Amino acid sequence: MMLPKEYWIEKLGLIPHPEGGYYKELPAANVWLAEQDRPLYTNIYFLLTADSPSHLHALTADEVWYFHYGSSLQVHEILPDGAYQKTTVGLDLAAGDVLQYTVNHGHIFGSSVAAGDDYALVSCMVAPGFTFADFKLFSQAELHARFPQHHELINELAVEKVD
Repeated sequence: MMLPKEYWIEKLGLIPHPEGGYYKELPAANVWLAEQDRPLYTNIYFLLTADSPSHLHALTADEVWYFHYGSSLQVHEILPDGAYQKTTVGLDLAAGDVLQYTVNHGHIFGSSVAAGDDYALVSCMVAPGFTFADFKLFSQAELHARFPQHHELINELAVEKVD
């Protein structure tokens, strides 16, 4: 029997993440990139649920996802040329899951737990280190204008409006 998501939220001290799901910042690299005013890398625990996915966004740095526990997680990407790519991060290697996956900087992406599944617990490492200044959350209208061919994905994973 799978541990309930509340177990991880409590034990890891997770709080709601602005892009969806729950997270906790972990220690960053001790090496500081002075010219970029950030650490070499940053880490978080990240728990996504069926009703709280990671909404479509982009970063200016690469992000590596590491699977820990729960259901498989689908990483949805809109590539710079407009193509769609889905990668499943999880334990079912026979079904094509991968244990870790890197989303390249500049890709628009979000993540979801498959319908009917409860949650996925992962860690994410961003290099060079993450700052919210590097984070771009997209509205549905903005993405529909740029990528009308991905109507369903945008309706499912983009926020209606960005505050």
